[in-house]
Amino acid sequence: MAKMPVTADARNPFVLGHLHALGAREFVHPNGSLERHLRATARLLRRWGNRDAVCLAGLYHAVYGTAGIRGALVGLDARAATIDVIGVEAEGLVYLYGACDRDGFHPRIGTAMQRLFVDRFARAEYAIDACRLRDFCEITVANELELARRSAAFRARHARALMELVERMQGLISDSAYAAARAALRQ
Repeated sequence: MAKMPVTADARNPFVLGHLHALGAREFVHPNGSLERHLRATARLLRRWGNRDAVCLAGLYHAVYGTAGIRGALVGLDARAATIDVIGVEAEGLVYLYGACDRDGFHPRIGTAMQRLFVDRFARAEYAIDACRLRDFCEITVANELELARRSAAFRARHARALMELVERMQGLISDSAYAAARAALRQ
């Protein structure tokens, strides 16, 4: 099968076709289907000026599951297939996002421990470089803002904690992401 060029455009038929084949449209998510959430997350990342690999990671960020949702579209044994669709860099970010032990890692962000990642899949801690940390934070903000923008209940329940996290991420995330978070999460 000839691959189409990979772009972060959520309309790319090759990239979207893979998401459809994985069942993203049917996977139930708090804001409707997982596909809808993934596409909206990728659009935020694109709007904030992120490079293609980060936007593609946003489009696929939950395919391996996350600490916040039950289930996954695909197991970790399919990482090579995901790489074939979105590329090595984007897939590495997708793995990082899905692997994050939020309870263990999020409190480290903004501290001297922020580059010691807590991986729930590997049940391990390891160093991540500054670029991957920034990309992870940008995807995290896009994911949470997509949820907050669509759900007043989510926003009311989580806005304070999310704003505290975003404040600790300042300097790690783009000015656009920071401004969008402040606007969406104001109490």
